[in-house]
Amino acid sequence: MRYYRQASPVLAAQQQVCPCDSRNSHGYSLVKQFLRTLILLLVRLLGAPGARVAAQHARKPLPTAPRILLIRPDHLGDLVLTTPVLHALKTQAPNIHTTMMVGPWSSEVVARHPDIDQLITFPFPGFQRTPQKPWTPYILLPSAAQQLRRNKYDLVINLRPDFWWGAALTYLACIPRRIGYAIKPGTPFLTRALPFRSPEHWTVSNLRLASAGLEALGYPPLAEPYTPERYPLQFTPTPEEHAWVAERLSKEGIDAETPVIVIHPGTAAAVKLWRPEAWSQCANALTGLHPRYAGDHKGTLSGGQVSYPYGTLTQSAPVRIILTGSKHERTLMEEIARGITAPVVLITDATLGQLTALLGRAQLVLGVDSGPPHLATSQGTPTVRIFGPTDPRLAGPWGPPDQHLVISSTQRCPGCPTIPCGRIDFRPEELSAHPCTRLVPEQQVMEAINKLLGMTNPSRVIRDGSA
Repeated sequence: MRYYRQASPVLAAQQQVCPCDSRNSHGYSLVKQFLRTLILLLVRLLGAPGARVAAQHARKPLPTAPRILLIRPDHLGDLVLTTPVLHALKTQAPNIHTTMMVGPWSSEVVARHPDIDQLITFPFPGFQRTPQKPWTPYILLPSAAQQLRRNKYDLVINLRPDFWWGAALTYLACIPRRIGYAIKPGTPFLTRALPFRSPEHWTVSNLRLASAGLEALGYPPLAEPYTPERYPLQFTPTPEEHAWVAERLSKEGIDAETPVIVIHPGTAAAVKLWRPEAWSQCANALTGLHPRYAGDHKGTLSGGQVSYPYGTLTQSAPVRIILTGSKHERTLMEEIARGITAPVVLITDATLGQLTALLGRAQLVLGVDSGPPHLATSQGTPTVRIFGPTDPRLAGPWGPPDQHLVISSTQRCPGCPTIPCGRIDFRPEELSAHPCTRLVPEQQVMEAINKLLGMTNPSRVIRDGSA
């Protein structure tokens, strides 16, 4: 199974294929689609008796506490973008019992969410980022459907627009009301298929599905327009996680008065990585915002502040740069750190909650298209993000646009049909031919940083471990 992430609904709708991959040849695709069509037709036939029973059940009165199931198979960032749906549903229908089915790779995002009553983790095929056999998705369907059938859900919302496997799963599970988007081949398995609007931010797409789900249960729809102000991201670090950040920074000589800028350079897809030396250059410009690390940067003193070409910070303390990432990204982080002239802190052992607390402590977060910048947005921290093959209109920042800036590559790779192309699953030997993210110039990133630093207060004091 090919793994397309953010732009996959668009690709599914337009049938775009990157011609640079021989595995995606026309003949191979036709055979694959033909076999899948046959198998899914068999699934429809085998599930038809149960679907008829489910349709009869849908005409019966609902229980006082309807049971709904939300399915989202994606990874960290996409799960963070889904969190507004959870609170919106519970606010509009406080008596519902909400179960969410997610992959184990992202369960921590929603495990602590106050509006979820039950959490199911499942290793969804196609999302494990490891090779799998072609028939694995079909083999998993019957047993997974049987597990869901026991819970007697009244409604399911398939939150990922192009997730045909999830649609087939809930069809076999005999859930009476099945809502998703009208994207083949999942459409026949749904009882209500909404037209998919492209391009549309994933959070908006999810909120539209949630609104349709509420109407299916007899509740009023969600209020529009769907905006970050009305439906914000939600992830709340614990007091212990804030305390961990304060203690960790203290050991590095960083007190509550010290302005902190976090760079999270890593991402699961190598094609979305920016150049290490470019991150180093940005970091050196940022540490140049204080006389202690000014180097060749010439600033002017005015009103108790030192102004440099890339922003304005108070004189009280030098900017400290923190690089964050997983243990597997340590090599990348060390390469970036070697190019930074000032002291830099590397953190690879933080839990998701500790990382989020750290991002909330920062005055600015820099990164690529990955999950942690969304966590930063949930904490109210401004961000600058670099996008290459993926489309920020789909999975870009969900927050005030003047606080979250995106630098999108305009350099189409020679073998891709367009920019952004939506494809991220390149083999290592293919990466050199797909440099779209790496071609983003440092100057554009610096200008975005300068714009944000001009409208934020980088010397804000973090008291009691929170902003």
